[in-house]
Amino acid sequence: MNATVFIAPAGPGLARATRQTDDTWSVETVLPNVDVRALAVDPHHPDTLLAGTQGRGLWRSTDRGATWQPYALDGQNVKSVTVSRAMPGLMAAGTKPPHVLLSHDGGATWRELEAFRRIRSRRLWFSPAEAPGTAYVLGLALSPVDPDAIVVGIEAGATVASFDGGQAWTDHIPGSIRDCHTLIFHATDGNWVYEAGGSGAGAAFSRDGGRTWQQVGEGMDRHYGWAVAADPAEPDLWYASTSPGPRKAHRPGHAEAHIYRARGGGPWQKLGGGLPDPLMDMPYALLTDPRAPGHLYAGLHGGAVWFSADHGDRWEQLPVHLPQIERTMIALFD
Repeated sequence: MNATVFIAPAGPGLARATRQTDDTWSVETVLPNVDVRALAVDPHHPDTLLAGTQGRGLWRSTDRGATWQPYALDGQNVKSVTVSRAMPGLMAAGTKPPHVLLSHDGGATWRELEAFRRIRSRRLWFSPAEAPGTAYVLGLALSPVDPDAIVVGIEAGATVASFDGGQAWTDHIPGSIRDCHTLIFHATDGNWVYEAGGSGAGAAFSRDGGRTWQQVGEGMDRHYGWAVAADPAEPDLWYASTSPGPRKAHRPGHAEAHIYRARGGGPWQKLGGGLPDPLMDMPYALLTDPRAPGHLYAGLHGGAVWFSADHGDRWEQLPVHLPQIERTMIALFD
């Protein structure tokens, strides 16, 4: 188990857990008065983190999340943020209302991708999750190998993509999720993209960089998806967390959720091996360690963190408990 720091929104503020030299954990709250909605790690500078916030733009930490400063996009509702592996300095932010902004200089300056406003189905995007129903960019992924490839998921309405740096966009791509919750590229293989959401089968994947998508329902008995992750050494080995529906998923102690594993197009296999069955707190985060194939972490809404060293066959609950895990979590590794 290589994780040394876990950071998650704890509504408001961030919960930050740090592993000590004796393998105990200390937990603190940082940014106590800031409503954080998204987190990202800069893969070129792993001590540098970004946080998207409700109404207060982007914040940045350069010391592994111990301290934070306002950084960019002041006043905006930043619902998603990601940093490119393919090109140092390239990062993207997604907002409410649904816009996508790019920076090519590490966040010093930003440019809105105006063509994103002209996607034809945009007028139909609507989210019941937050009054007054305005949709937003909740899924945002940059290819690890192609700096011009961007895939975007809307809550709720569409999953769309650009393959020329944002100059032109697809409309909703058949087979992808219309109500997107999580969207990621594989850490190193730009062909594989993974998505979880609240429509269709609950999870979908692409083998061609986001151009075409498939949903897999076989083996999964609940289809409100939230988190996805993929093994760093085997792009076709991926994971998803799902619940029977939003009322259960987002109600503490009532999620009735499972974590599933699939290889490529499935079928899904429900993971057990020590996990509660079902999980009554939603697994809002599934994380893999880029340097440790087979390692998988699950962060539950109530603050518990579970770990598997063998692709999810066997699990242990880690001796760390965050006050809460809202929507997402990141892990830092030594």
